[in-house]
Amino acid sequence: MATLPSITLSPSSSSSLQPYYIYSSLPTFSPKHTLDHHPCWFRSPRQRLSSKAVPRGLRIRSAATKPARTPAEEDWKIKREYLLQKKVRSVDVKEALRLQKENNFVILDVRPEAEFKEAHPPGAINVQIYRLIKEWTAWDIARRAAFAFFGIFSGTEENPEFMKTVESKLDKEAKIIVACSSGGTMKPTQNLPEGQQSRSLIAAYLLVLNGYTHVFYLEGGLYTWFKEDLPAVSEE
Repeated sequence: MATLPSITLSPSSSSSLQPYYIYSSLPTFSPKHTLDHHPCWFRSPRQRLSSKAVPRGLRIRSAATKPARTPAEEDWKIKREYLLQKKVRSVDVKEALRLQKENNFVILDVRPEAEFKEAHPPGAINVQIYRLIKEWTAWDIARRAAFAFFGIFSGTEENPEFMKTVESKLDKEAKIIVACSSGGTMKPTQNLPEGQQSRSLIAAYLLVLNGYTHVFYLEGGLYTWFKEDLPAVSEE
């Protein structure tokens, strides 16, 4: 029988920023092939099919398989608990500027390289935690198609070189303020009882998970930094 390609959006609870997508080829079923003989054109891809439910000769296969979950994709609740346990806290933009000038704190900007070049705090170091999708495996092609389906033609993926690059620039005793565009928060609110995840908080989690001991994150993100008209430089 013919198959229809479908794209199923499955936002991961681990990240509000980077949803993952499952691209599969789903079999179509005519009414005569259902067990209960009621019209049913599609079965859920998660519903296990018995050998009796599948017409003889029909082969069901997935177009791509999602790789195993990485630490960055861990559930936000688990990441938040670990960050709180490691006493990672936020600093506002003016405090961050003072700490950078007076206490040798380093601002680690985890935004994409293009955004960093447009404007960033003087002395900040850029290591992007997400990058444009580079590879062309079946899974990467499926993700590109999923992003394009939603009108996003510059899909991103976790940067596998993130920690390696950070470790080449900063030692484990470095005092680091992680910054992204929005900042995120671990403070509970009525609408967000577990706070709001962000790229900077994901990066902070990876840092403490890999032995960094002095990690903070920028409250309000670099949006607030620029809004407060604090020092900024450009590389363009």
